[in-house]
Formats: sequence, structure tokens, C-alpha cells
Amino acid sequence: MPLKTILTVNNLTKKFGHLTAVKALSFTIEKGNVYGLLGPNGSGKSTTLGIILNVVNRTSGTFSWFDGNTSTHEALKKVGAIIERPNFYPYMTAIKNLKLVCKIKEVPESRIEEKLKLVGLWERRDSKFRTYSLGMKQRLAIASALLNDPEILILDEPTNGLDPAGIHQIREIIKKIASEGTTILLASHLLDEVEKVCSHVVILRKGEKLYSGPVDGMLSSHGFFELRTENMGLLKDLLSKHAGFGKISGENGTITAYLKEEMDADELNKMLFENGIVLSHLVKRKESLEEQFLTLTKNN
Repeated sequence: MPLKTILTVNNLTKKFGHLTAVKALSFTIEKGNVYGLLGPNGSGKSTTLGIILNVVNRTSGTFSWFDGNTSTHEALKKVGAIIERPNFYPYMTAIKNLKLVCKIKEVPESRIEEKLKLVGLWERRDSKFRTYSLGMKQRLAIASALLNDPEILILDEPTNGLDPAGIHQIREIIKKIASEGTTILLASHLLDEVEKVCSHVVILRKGEKLYSGPVDGMLSSHGFFELRTENMGLLKDLLSKHAGFGKISGENGTITAYLKEEMDADELNKMLFENGIVLSHLVKRKESLEEQFLTLTKNN
């Protein structure tokens, strides 16, 4: 069964005067995955979300929802999104606020209980919104965004400003929603968040895409070797001629060789030994997502 495409973004560009906020950005979102739009602040994440949600006008490029034949206005009825600070009536209870949302979205009020239970707020349904903590407000916003049973939930920096307990709760809720089959797109500058919650990632820097694909398929996922030997010159020379290696750097008497394909330590040791190199130090390491992210977002 072919994967169902939820969103296709093609060469999307947005300029604010001389500043290009998003530059020729293309990616696809397939049903049933959790996508992280990852990048430092100012990398164009919120602008991208604004464009696909029709609140920011694009300069050029295209995007299409679902099969490509649905108007954006119609498509957005199947989208749940939280891109601003949650906005509810402070003196109204959670349940009354959600009843109002049901009227606006033209969905049955019978869904309220299920959504409040999902975000752990059913017990506090009769509390006024103003008595809620920041984390509870964010959870109510998620419940509200789910009232129309959307095919995709879009979240912009969902854990911003929350304490560790609040962050944990939101992440667990996101995983739960995803496990029930809702596709999720979340923008975040926190690598840790994307690593813990997302299956796929689109990495942005200054509005340009640096990488898109599975989280575990990022740059240098084959890891790297740390090597030492008497004849460092010969070792460096051999490695740089080998097709299996990418970047090779040397400092403090250790050579770090990044792999472009799978290779185990025994194989490397044997190959070097046959070429007259005896290693005094050989360690294979996996590069953490953090290191990869920093490598990607450095101004290289």
C-alpha cells in the first residue's frame, strides 16, 4: 500500500524585504509519522508553518495538502494547529472553552471528554482557564486542536517555557497521539525533543534545508574511528584514498576518520595491517545526533 501523502512543499520561498526567511524549501510529509522541523531560532520554522497554514503569504514556490486537489481552506479543516500561545477565555472553564471551539469548528461536543482525558485534564474540566499552569494551558490547546479529529497536528515549539515536568507531559502526549495514527509536525530548536519524539526530521538553517529524512539516518550515522599509530602520515594517506571514509582530521596525535559506509573495527585493522600499519589505538564511535546537528548547522 503506497504511503498517503499529507503535505507536499515545493521550492517554498518567503522574503521579508531583503531578508530571505525561507529559501527554496522542499519536503514531503507522509501519513503516520512524527516530523520535526528542527533549527536554531530564526531558521524559518515558524514562517514555514505560517505559510502552509495560510497565515503568511509565500513569495514563491508551492505547497499542496493531501491529494493536491483539495483547496487549502478545505484541507485546513482536517488540520489541527497550535502556532500561537494558547488563547482561551480566562474566566471560563476548560469545558466551556472547548464547547465554544466545537461550535466554531462545527464538531460534536461529545468529543470533549475523550480529548480532555487524552491530555490529562478531565479532572480539571470545571476549573477556570486562568487557574491553569502554563503546561496545563498548553495541554488544553492540544485538546482543542484535536477536537476536529485532524489527520495532522501541527505544533510550534510545544514545550517552550515549560518546566521539566511539563515538558515530559507534553512529549508523552505527543507520542500517544502519534501512536493512535495522527501525523504530527512539530517545530523545535531543541535537538533533544526531536530525538525523543520524532521519527523524521527536516533541518533548517537560515531558511535553507540542510537535511530531511529519518532521524536515525542523519549525517555520519555510520560513526567514526579514532586511531593512533607510529606512522601517522602514512595512516592519513591510506585513509584519504579509501572510498569508505569521508572527513579525516588529526589532532593531539589521534586521527578521527568519519565513515561513509558500514565498516567494523576488525575489517579496518586487517586492511591497515596488510598495508604495514600497526595501530596502537583503535576505537569505533557513533556520532550523537547532537554532534551531527552541530556539524550541520555550523556555517559550513
